[in-house]
Amino acid sequence: MIRSLFLSVGMAVIANAGMAACVDQEDMCETPSGGYHIELPETENPPLVVFLHGYGGTATGTLKNRSLVDPLLARGYAVMAPEGSERNGRQSWNFFPGWEGRDETAFLREVVQDASDRFGVDDDHVVLGGFSAGAFMVYYLACAAPDTFSAYAPVSGGFWRPHPEACDGPVRMFHTHGWIDNVVPLEGRLLGGGRFHQGDIFAGLEIWRVANECADTKPSGFSTTGQFMRRRWTGCADGAMLEFALFPGGHNVPQGWSDMMVEWYEGLPGG
Repeated sequence: MIRSLFLSVGMAVIANAGMAACVDQEDMCETPSGGYHIELPETENPPLVVFLHGYGGTATGTLKNRSLVDPLLARGYAVMAPEGSERNGRQSWNFFPGWEGRDETAFLREVVQDASDRFGVDDDHVVLGGFSAGAFMVYYLACAAPDTFSAYAPVSGGFWRPHPEACDGPVRMFHTHGWIDNVVPLEGRLLGGGRFHQGDIFAGLEIWRVANECADTKPSGFSTTGQFMRRRWTGCADGAMLEFALFPGGHNVPQGWSDMMVEWYEGLPGG
């Protein structure tokens, strides 16, 4: 059973089971730079998964994905859904270097600190995940500021071309992608009449191997978890971890992702 909170006039009060803190748009948890919704497990000081919606999505829409949220709550994780900033009339993320708009790294730090202050989440154990444009944001934040969160879990997104020349590191990253994704194909694609170019996912993994100071391009291990075919690189810098999971579907957050990701995270040193 999920403990639920409702924020009102600066106070958190217990609400009916099944409701979530700030779950309605009009009741979003507000911060100086934006807002977020959050759901909390019954445990105190829980670790946190921050999950970023895709282009045109919303924070409310993220929490409606119960196959994503419920397994995380059941395992004792709080789930935060921040609201993207407006881009071209739709909600998205200001991820690409040089674009004008909200400083998303500062915003995400802000909302995590706010949730720590309001709800007591453990801001030392935060996984930043995201889908599609949200995954683009995860990639670029991890590249520029890898120490911001304890691990990164993008789904169906990566870098755009031109790829970064290099990323800071090391990082602990678990990337999941659909084999037949035609929105963010593994090889990338042109957008906006050629003005933008989604990058190659495997080229992005090479950038992470370099940032993580991995000794070899060859994966150090392979495994299968249900529908997921996984490969990992562990012979890297101290604290670094890189894993890639392919599934046979398309552009979506696949069933089973939440449990698989948490098991990966809890297997990390300090996870």
